[in-house]
Amino acid sequence: MGHKVCPIGIRIGITEDWRSRWYCDKKNFGTLLVEDQKIRKHIKANYHYAGIPKIEIERTREEVVVILYTARPGIIIGRKGNEADRLQSELETLIGRAVRLEVREVEQPELEAQLVAEGVAEQLERRQSFRRTMKRAAEAPMNMGALGVKIQISGRLGGAEMSRTEKCIMGSIPLQTLRGKISYGFTEARTTYGQIGVKVWVYKGKIEEGVTAFDLKQRAAREAAAAVEVPGAPRLQSAAEKPAATPSKETKETVNHAVDAEKDKVQEGPEGPHQGD
Repeated sequence: MGHKVCPIGIRIGITEDWRSRWYCDKKNFGTLLVEDQKIRKHIKANYHYAGIPKIEIERTREEVVVILYTARPGIIIGRKGNEADRLQSELETLIGRAVRLEVREVEQPELEAQLVAEGVAEQLERRQSFRRTMKRAAEAPMNMGALGVKIQISGRLGGAEMSRTEKCIMGSIPLQTLRGKISYGFTEARTTYGQIGVKVWVYKGKIEEGVTAFDLKQRAAREAAAAVEVPGAPRLQSAAEKPAATPSKETKETVNHAVDAEKDKVQEGPEGPHQGD
C-alpha cells in the first residue's frame, strides 16, 4: 500500500498556512472543531456558486473571524453589504457566538485547484465527456501561466459498470518538492450512476528568495503581451533585438547618397549656391 498523506497537510508551514488558527484546552477542542466544520459546510452549501476555494477561521475571546476567499465577492457582499450582513447573522445563529466576516477576492481563480475541481465536477454532472472536460480544465491554468496541471478522476466514468481512474497531466508536477508552490483541490461529482471523485494539482513554481518561477513566467508573459505588434504601426526594437550583422551593399549606397546630399546643402548655404570671388 502507498503511504499517502494529505497534500495540504504535508505542506503546512512551508507553502501553506493553517486553515483554522486558534488555541484552546482539550475540554473545548472538539466543540470548536465541530463549529468550524459547521461554518464551512453552511457557506459552501449556500454560496457554492460564488467560487470559494478556501475558508479560514480565527478565534479570539470575543468573536470568531471568518476569512472568506471568493472569486465573486459581489455575490457574497450584495447590494450595500446586505448579503454579507445576512450571512454573518446566520453564522452567529448557527454557532451562538459573535462572528466577524471578512471577504477577500481571488485575483486569478483559474489557478486555484479547488475551483478547477469544482468546475470539472459540474461538467461531469451535466453528462459531458470526461476526457474533453479534463483537457479543457487543464488548458485554462496553463494559459494563465501555471507551470503544470494534473487532474485525476475516479469512479464510474461515462456510466460504465466497472469504476476506473483517468488522469490528465500537462507540464511538470513535482509533488515531492516541498518548496514547490502547489495548489490542491478535491471535490465529488454526484451523478445518477454514482459519485465521481475529482482531484486537481496546479504547480505555480518554486519558492526561493521571495521570487518564484511562476512570477518570472508571469513577467515574461506580460512583456510578451506588451510587445505584440499593432497592424499598421511601426515596431520599436530594443538594442538587444537589433541585429548585429554588417550592413548590406544597398544600405551603404543609401547612406552615402544621404551624406552627399547633406554636404551639398551645407555648401549652398541659406542664400543659394556659393559664388566665387
